[in-house]
Amino acid sequence: MPVKFIAKSRLPTAIGEFTMHGFDDPDSGKEHVVLTMGDVGNGEPVLARIHSECLTGDALFSLRCDCGSQLNKALNDIAAAGRGALFYLRQEGRGIGLINKIRAYDLQDHGADTVEANEQLGFGADQRDYTLLKPMFEHLGIKSVILMTNNPRKLNALADMGIHVTERREIHTGENPHNEKYLQTKAGKLGHLFN
Repeated sequence: MPVKFIAKSRLPTAIGEFTMHGFDDPDSGKEHVVLTMGDVGNGEPVLARIHSECLTGDALFSLRCDCGSQLNKALNDIAAAGRGALFYLRQEGRGIGLINKIRAYDLQDHGADTVEANEQLGFGADQRDYTLLKPMFEHLGIKSVILMTNNPRKLNALADMGIHVTERREIHTGENPHNEKYLQTKAGKLGHLFN
């Protein structure tokens, strides 16, 4: 069954006031949200970020990744533009879940990189499913985006579902000594684009 829209509400934040749209994914049992600002369905390209849940980075301020910093930058950029959409997908740990992510962290503490850790646990390097985005884009009336991403898989996924990416904007933030190997692995093994 496809992802379906459930409800929306105002979401005032320290960054600005967004509208939060809630979606249910019956296949996975997960709930996803999109934060929008301004009129995103007017046909003009929308400044957008597709962000996968990262409890450790987004909420617990972990320095092992750049996720929380990317989330903060994307929301600030949308607020500065006065118009945009942030798709927040509940696909923790590149789709392996929080507990397995903790197991992967332990393997990383013993020398594995992020890809090797996932594979040692029996998972693919990246198990996220971006096809669930299509009903969200359709509901919001978004047909083209200026996408804030370093991940070529997101560009390909949007192209496959008929969403036109008019521009890709690098989202380069949050580097620190604790995530240096993580960022190198994203570029070297996952093909992330860092200009």
